[in-house]
Amino acid sequence: MGFTRFVEIGRVAYVAFGPDEGKLVAILDIIDQNKVLVDGPCSGVARKAINLKQLHLTKFMIQLGPSARSKAVKKAWEKAEINQKWAETTWSKKLEARQKRNQLNDFDRFKLMKAKQARNRLITIGAGKLRKQLKANPPKAKRTNKKPSKK
Repeated sequence: MGFTRFVEIGRVAYVAFGPDEGKLVAILDIIDQNKVLVDGPCSGVARKAINLKQLHLTKFMIQLGPSARSKAVKKAWEKAEINQKWAETTWSKKLEARQKRNQLNDFDRFKLMKAKQARNRLITIGAGKLRKQLKANPPKAKRTNKKPSKK
C-alpha cells in the first residue's frame, strides 16, 4: 500500500506548529521541495509561504487552479464543506478532547478520577456476576474429535 496523501494543489492541510498552529489551510502552489504557498480564508490564516514540516496533510481536497485567489479558495472551501467534514473526523475530535483535558483544573481532574473509579467498579461488579453465573451453570463441553454415531 503506497501513499495516498500527496502534496498537491488543492490539498487541505493541518498546521501542526508555528503561529497558525491548529488551523486548516489549502495548498495553492508548490514553491520548492520544502515550501508551499497556502491560504486559509475560512480559518483565519493569511496567504503565505509555509514549510512543509509544519503541515500534516489531510484526506480532503478542493478544486483549485494554481495560485488561486483568496476569494476563489473561500468559495471552493465552502462548496466542499471542509469545516463540517473536518469536525466529523476522529483526528479533529481527538484534538478537541486533548484541548479539553489540558484546560481541566485540579478539582476537575479529581472529579474525573472519581467518575472513572465508579465506572470501573460497576464494570468489575458486572463481570463478577457473569463469572459467578458461569461457574454455577457451566456450558456443556463440546467434543471436537467425536466420530459420527451409526444409528
